[in-house]
Amino acid sequence: MFKDRITIDQGICHGSPTVRGLRYPVDMILDLLSSGMTVPEILADYEDLEHDDILAVLAYAARLSRVKRLEPLTA
Repeated sequence: MFKDRITIDQGICHGSPTVRGLRYPVDMILDLLSSGMTVPEILADYEDLEHDDILAVLAYAARLSRVKRLEPLTA
């Protein structure tokens, strides 16, 4: 499950979701995958990432794709 691996911290990458707070934004990993990089290639280029981190990114993206509508937050 992605909940242990995807973190959101306002002090890291301006609050963007990242992998374990390592300053690897979820959207960057998705961009790498969508550009055609394989999981082994990503893991070779970013040695502190783990296979389960990539799976967590995909699970997080899948969860976000199920959002039907967004409501603005009110103060």
